[in-house]
Amino acid sequence: MKLEFKLAFKNLFGAKLRTLLNVFVLSFSFVIIIFLNSIMDGWDQQAQKDSVEWEFGEGHLLHNDYDPLDSYTILDGHGEIPKRSIGMTPVLERQASVYPQGRMIGVVLKGIPSDQKILKLPTKKLNQNKDEFPVIIGKRFSESAKLKKGDRVQIRWRDKNGTYDANTIIIEEIFDSNVPNIDNGKIWIDIEKLWKMTGLENQATYFILDQNFRKGPFDSWTYRSKTTLLKNIKDLIDQKKASQSVIFGLLLAIALLAIFDTQILSIFRRQKEIGTYIALGMTRLRVVRLFTIEGSVYSIMALIFGSIYGIPFFIYMSKAGFPIPPADQKLGIAIADVIYPVYGLKLILLTILTVIISATVVSYLPARKIAKLNPVLALKGKKQ
Repeated sequence: MKLEFKLAFKNLFGAKLRTLLNVFVLSFSFVIIIFLNSIMDGWDQQAQKDSVEWEFGEGHLLHNDYDPLDSYTILDGHGEIPKRSIGMTPVLERQASVYPQGRMIGVVLKGIPSDQKILKLPTKKLNQNKDEFPVIIGKRFSESAKLKKGDRVQIRWRDKNGTYDANTIIIEEIFDSNVPNIDNGKIWIDIEKLWKMTGLENQATYFILDQNFRKGPFDSWTYRSKTTLLKNIKDLIDQKKASQSVIFGLLLAIALLAIFDTQILSIFRRQKEIGTYIALGMTRLRVVRLFTIEGSVYSIMALIFGSIYGIPFFIYMSKAGFPIPPADQKLGIAIADVIYPVYGLKLILLTILTVIISATVVSYLPARKIAKLNPVLALKGKKQ
């Protein structure tokens, strides 16, 4: 095996430009595969972290008549807060309309305790003026509705009897979150004020759970774990990874095709050399192994060469991050302004193994022809 490696390195270094081109293409594929996958892993971790901190907590307890994906269920999808409510932060939702600059915009009025600590929402601002109606909104909604901090705007809602009522709300704070579901078309208000506005005393649409929550039978309520709530994000990112695998496959196929062609050409041009090896006593299996190792060495050299320019690039991107265009941030999914790649050990090792094994297999396929060569004709340089 040691002899085969020496001969493989000697032959590859002798090829010079051809070897350099193959190594560069393979190393480029190696770096791109790791980088794009690290971006997806970074997005995955960032989206899950932000969703937990801003929206999900440790899970939700939803009223049986409420469906987060069906706005028509907001009207009747609420119930009385259970007596056993440790680790449960109530949220009451009601449909409403606001009228900024004479325009009418449909919104969801979300009541939440101003002293809650489970979410990063700045709800302390909701109890600053008890005689009026202070609210907080997200940055995306403030931009679309053209509202800013300190603005007063008319709002209309319906109470528990279906009677319309109206008043003036004050924008006390505009928060910046990467989670659009708590931002777009949402207005947050102290739940006690919302109870008085609607007459739905001690009612909630769902609960945000913390670590003190203990599972148990809750009549009229459905438990959803944090894992279940994050499933949509995981499925979306897995789908993106699957679509990216097409790009990875094309990049790797181009690099492997170059190695495959090089090996076929090498075997065709080096028939005398192959005949000499066999005539000197080297078995056909060892000659096949020699050419297979040459292909494997391409991947090893690509790994070394890719590390020379790939590692500084990875370090820079881990600090600078990958900026996301503003248009992509309005797609309704949790995504930050900048995604920081995550280079996991599993990702790097899996990519290295994939490249090395693929290069080895591609090198072995044309090398099988050596087993059928006639050493006499090969020494004469004749075609077989």
